Formats: sequence, C-alpha cells, structure tokens
Amino acid sequence: MFAKLESIEQKFETLERQLSDGEIYNDQTRYRALTKAHSDLKDIVATYREHRKGLQELDENKEMLKDGDLEIRAMAEEELERLKALLPELEQRLKILLLPKDPLDEKNVILEVRAGTGGEEAALFAADLFRMYCRFAERKGWKYEILSASESATGGYKEVIATISGDRVYSRLKYESGAHRVQRVPATESQGRIHTSACTVAIMPEAEEVDVDIRQDDLRVEVFRASGPGGQSVNTTDSAVRITHIPTGVVVSCQDEKSQTKNKIKAMKVLRSRILQAEQERQHAVEAENRRALVGSGDRSERIRTYNFPQGRVTDHRINVTIYQLPNFLDGDLDEMLEALVTHYQAEALKSQADAA
Repeated sequence: MFAKLESIEQKFETLERQLSDGEIYNDQTRYRALTKAHSDLKDIVATYREHRKGLQELDENKEMLKDGDLEIRAMAEEELERLKALLPELEQRLKILLLPKDPLDEKNVILEVRAGTGGEEAALFAADLFRMYCRFAERKGWKYEILSASESATGGYKEVIATISGDRVYSRLKYESGAHRVQRVPATESQGRIHTSACTVAIMPEAEEVDVDIRQDDLRVEVFRASGPGGQSVNTTDSAVRITHIPTGVVVSCQDEKSQTKNKIKAMKVLRSRILQAEQERQHAVEAENRRALVGSGDRSERIRTYNFPQGRVTDHRINVTIYQLPNFLDGDLDEMLEALVTHYQAEALKSQADAA
C-alpha cells in the first residue's frame, strides 16, 4: 500500500509542477484536466503525509522515553498514546481513499418516485419523499427540475421524475434506490388505524450523449394529445411525446411542456439515463449477486427503509440504523443516514478487497 502511496505522491508533485507553469493557461482543456487530476489526489496525498509525519513523531517520542528528565518522558508517553490512536485511523482512511472510484459519482441524477401499494395514501407519501429529496438538494446548494409528474386526486404523486444537479450528487444519493415504506394514520382514516403504504425510489446517474450510444434508427417516436391539468393548449395540441428504444424496450413519455420539442428533449434525457442504468446493472450482475447474499439486493423491489410516524422514527433495514428525528428527516436532514450508508458500503468494499487478496 505504501509503495502505491509513494507513487501517487510523486504523480501529485508532477501535477503541481505542471500547474505552476504559466504556459498551461494557454491550453484550457489541458489545464482543466490537470486541475481535476490534482484535486482527485489532494486528499489522499495530504492523509499520506500526515501518516508519514505521525510515524516520524512516533520514533522521536520513543527516543525521548530514554531521556533522564521525568517531565520530558511524561510528555513523550502522552504523545505516544495520541499517536497510537491516530495512526490506525489514518491507515483506515488511506485504505478507503485507495478504493477504486465509482466513475459515476460525479454525475447529476435522474430521480424517479412512484407510488406503490396503498392507493391515495401511497401517492401522498410519494409527494412527501419527493419534497424530502428537494429539501435535501436545497440544503446542499443543488438544483432540481421536474421533468414529468402525474398527480393524484388528493395532490400526491402517482409518479414524479426530476433532475438533481450539483457537486457529486450521485455519490450522495446512489444508495436511495429501493422500496420505501410508510406506517401512519391517513388523514382519511376515521378509526385512527395505522396503514402501511409503499413507494419506489430510483436514483439514476444522468447520462450524456457520450455515455450512451443511441442510434436514431433504434427509436420509435410518437406524439399524442396530452391529458390532465395544464391549460387549454395542452389538451388541444399533439405536444406529448412517447419514445421507445426498440432494442431494450425502454419507454419514456413526457407531456409536461406545451412544446413538443421540449418534451422530446426531456424524454431523451430520461431515456439515456435509464439505458445507462440498465447497462450498469448488467455489467455488475455478478457483483450484485455476491452482495445480495450478504446484505440483500437493494433493488427497487426490496424494502430498504421504513418511516414510522407513530414512533417518530426512520429505519434503514440494510444497515439496521434507526433515527428518531422523522420530521427533520422528511425535511431533508439526510446526512446522518447517508453517511452511515457510505461507511457501510466502504466497509463491504474493504472486506471484498481483503478476501480477494
């Protein structure tokens, strides 16, 4: 591991020298690439240098234990205790930083929330979940835009699709895909009985044209008259668009915009992301099977989280973490849960790496 870290530090120092050359600013494409590479290595090099400094201080304080001055020896013993606690933490952090990076972590995402079992109550819960992710995005300084929405009679969502864009969005939200269950007394329940409803959440990395090669010949594009609220022009023009990717059978519809062109652009954005997601799932099929044996599949059909209103708690079943701050959680305070999920899957990756070695 340390030989690899030395090599990374040398590469980092080379990048620093290249970036200090004033001529580099004349080639903005290369400058951005070098800046990105430098930024990617910054944390690991800083941690490696801190670890190396700690080892040097450990040796120095061991020497100080031989000093005849009792006060100096006491100071050395205290410092040794601190270093013995710090160094294993730094080593663990280095192991995590050396894990292979998910190339999709930098991506923006397509968020899809769909009402499942539970009728109107499930649709209301879908609206709660969508608002939760929007509030989280606002807390992070991210932007979101609704691409498509199908409202229920009571103001919930049968389905809502949106983009969320910002810094490393997919890296933070990628573990949210799955079935989310709610237990609460619906507003329409006169007897005060607790009902259980469910929604599915899908988080897909937003695909660009360079990520997915889609041939126009493989697309069937249909236009039709939009239905539902939206004003007179929505209901009297063929502005809605349905696109089918014939090789995969993926179908996407969009009717939110009055412009057929805008609806097609939005539909293509969702289509590319769904195809990229399907390709990623296919490529990682073996890995997913191994993980399923350990922690469950985590796919859309599996219950991953329960929101229990009577007890004011939210429980993630994959990692057995419960937070008793449900109102804050639904208001977008997700960091504690998301950090716990990241830590869990990092530990799984380290274990897999150790088993393979």
